[in-house]
Amino acid sequence: MSVPPPMPADVVVQLDGVTVSRGGNDLLAELSWSVELDERWVVLGPNGAGKTTLLQLISAQLHPTHGTVHLLGERVGAVDVFELRPRIGLTTAALATRIPEHERVVDLVVSAAYAVVGRWRESYDDADLQRACELLGQLGVDALADRSFGTLSEGERKRVQIARALMTDPELMLLDEPAAGLDLGGREDLLARLTELADDPDAPALVLVTHHVEEIPPGFTHALLLREGRAVASGLLDDVLTEDNLSVTFGMPLRLEWADQRWFARAAPCASTPPR
Repeated sequence: MSVPPPMPADVVVQLDGVTVSRGGNDLLAELSWSVELDERWVVLGPNGAGKTTLLQLISAQLHPTHGTVHLLGERVGAVDVFELRPRIGLTTAALATRIPEHERVVDLVVSAAYAVVGRWRESYDDADLQRACELLGQLGVDALADRSFGTLSEGERKRVQIARALMTDPELMLLDEPAAGLDLGGREDLLARLTELADDPDAPALVLVTHHVEEIPPGFTHALLLREGRAVASGLLDDVLTEDNLSVTFGMPLRLEWADQRWFARAAPCASTPPR
């Protein structure tokens, strides 16, 4: 029996013909996709496109119905996921609901080393605490280290969660709608922080999931567009993000604009009625 060739060292995500089915419906269908170590990907699509399912696959939370998933050189289904998950940084709204309101911010960040939410009897050394504080500083929230999580604004919570996701020095970083629920100022501040992260050559491979092109930070390099569990387009951001592809993805005619290193989309105006 032939042995498949090893995954290239710079490939951190590899999906081959992946289908995820539930209740007779395909949440993802025949999806093939790869992410390399130095790439920054945005996954874009409407509600029900399969973005959450994809995120569960590449965070080692879900197995495919058909096809193969390789993460960080390991095949999902043939590796202990509890050893794999600490190598993947993840920020999701689901995590925020599990964080105790009284949890100190610095404890929330440092406890990522044990992959737990809610510090209890774990022991951390000075180096762990110093790294947690440095990451909070990198995200501009170091002054909040001793605050309780429940007292933070939504924007502050998002930045603290990103600091936590970076605590284990992950090889892959997954950001699930990080700007959701933020006001304009909070969104712009967060996108500036994510731009700095994207520009850092030592940062992990990044995958950001969103509904909105306006939430794509400068510095992101690639895009995967999903609709009804299937890829509409995938590749370099400038090649993939077109009015035609975006219109197919969201099921309506859209206009796409580029200004100041950011994307903007709106519905295409209807053709004007000719004068009588």
